[in-house]
Amino acid sequence: MGKDAKKTAPADVVEFFSDVAQRSDDWFELRRGIPTASKFAIIMADGRDGNDSVTREKYMKLLAGEIVSGQVAETFKSEAMDRGTRMEPEARDWYARTKFVDLTPIGFVRRTVRVPLGEDFVIGCSPDSQVDKRKGLEIKTMAPHLLGEIKERGAAGFPLGHRAQLHGTMLCCDWDEMDLLLYYTGWPKPPVFSVTRDDHFIAQLKEQIEDFDYKLKRLVERWRR
Repeated sequence: MGKDAKKTAPADVVEFFSDVAQRSDDWFELRRGIPTASKFAIIMADGRDGNDSVTREKYMKLLAGEIVSGQVAETFKSEAMDRGTRMEPEARDWYARTKFVDLTPIGFVRRTVRVPLGEDFVIGCSPDSQVDKRKGLEIKTMAPHLLGEIKERGAAGFPLGHRAQLHGTMLCCDWDEMDLLLYYTGWPKPPVFSVTRDDHFIAQLKEQIEDFDYKLKRLVERWRR
């Protein structure tokens, strides 16, 4: 398992694992016990009376279990996830042909975030491809009836539920832009939404992840005792 490591200002460390296949054993091991961009929306979810939301607490316990046991948590693979695995290669090919670009597959990206007055924390992401040095691609397969609704809304149809993941990926990778491709086999002109980096939102995201990580570490300490 190879990696290309680079240091970014001021002291964060970013590691690109380009030769690790997504959903392989090595990929699951890289993700074990660390928050990843696909779950950042959960981390940012508000709970009642200032407490953690139920989904955030559940995700925290899942990661704590992975850390304490040293084992990857058992996962459920839905029909929609199977659909995504089947359609992702043709979606990537469609994007490359229509945008006239050469895509670079990336298995996993891990970032160690340095916190001068606190505890460093580690995050990760699995972008579907890198478009260029400062841009990535995220692919989501979507049922045709939902694609139809988005098409009717035009630019206003951007699915806000993916905002945290896209910005989390930009945070992990030091990218300035992400394209979100919504795809289903046979659908004409799949919508592509371009999202530029919002540093204010990323600052909020980092703050929430740092709080989540602090509580995760304390939970692990209690469970190990």
